[in-house]
Amino acid sequence: MNQERPNPMSDKSIGVIGLGAMGRGMAASLRRAGWRVHVCDVRAEAAQAFAAEGGVACGSPAELAAQCEVIVSVVVNAAQTEAVLFGDGGAAVNMKPGSLFIMCSTVDPNWSVQLEARLAAQGVLYLDAPISGGAAKAASGEMTMMTAGTPAAYAKAGGALEAMAAKVYRLGERAGNGSKVKIINQLLAGVHIAAAAEAMALGLREGVKAEDLYDVITHSAGNSWMFENRMAHVLAGDYTPLSAVDIFVKDLGLVLDTARATKFPLPLSATAHQMFMQASTAGYAREDDAAVIKIFPGITLPPGAAGA
Repeated sequence: MNQERPNPMSDKSIGVIGLGAMGRGMAASLRRAGWRVHVCDVRAEAAQAFAAEGGVACGSPAELAAQCEVIVSVVVNAAQTEAVLFGDGGAAVNMKPGSLFIMCSTVDPNWSVQLEARLAAQGVLYLDAPISGGAAKAASGEMTMMTAGTPAAYAKAGGALEAMAAKVYRLGERAGNGSKVKIINQLLAGVHIAAAAEAMALGLREGVKAEDLYDVITHSAGNSWMFENRMAHVLAGDYTPLSAVDIFVKDLGLVLDTARATKFPLPLSATAHQMFMQASTAGYAREDDAAVIKIFPGITLPPGAAGA
């Protein structure tokens, strides 16, 4: 975990928009590192709770942008990012030339390239900076950032990236590659979750105890991080959404859209996407992505799963 340490930029403010599972931890990591952290969230109570611990709550992205030259956006998708910047009370109206917008959502890489150009026309710097690692690593400052942007944008960040992440990958001098690498990561994550669910479902159908199967697989060559992590949720019958089914409906959709543009075949991604689509349509859209196992017929899931 990052430790409290002096920061030569402690006289500067930084803004974080979006205090969900990842954004809340990222804001806390920045505060530990010595920044004066301004926050904004559609849930005013979330911003106020962070302010009570030493941050500064702002009522809108525009209010936040008036006080911060570096803004970190940690919202769900491109549409929410557009709203954060250009909607009512959006940040763009108050972003001065030379300020920096760090975009951490999983988006279409082409959209990220276009956003860089749109902000550049206003004199605003941009970092394409999707994130990975989950809420726990975000809270400890140990997540991964997949970034791309101009040297000027990195210079303006002034160590903020390293305060939030243990691994900061610099993947190019213009936007796009950060988002490309992130959606490839999501390809693997989604396929692994779908495969893990299929394997566990087959074991249950064949009468193998879920606990026994989990123990054997997690100590065998067929294991994956996603099997070990997500099938633990299935064993517990707990589908509280750490990452929801609909996240992979979106993210695998982005993967397929990107590949479709160059007619590149992705048969495993397409199958996994259909599985998450089926789970979403069946009513599990907002459950943990491990709930994709619920699409398989004729199995009895561990207690607590039904109707979770």
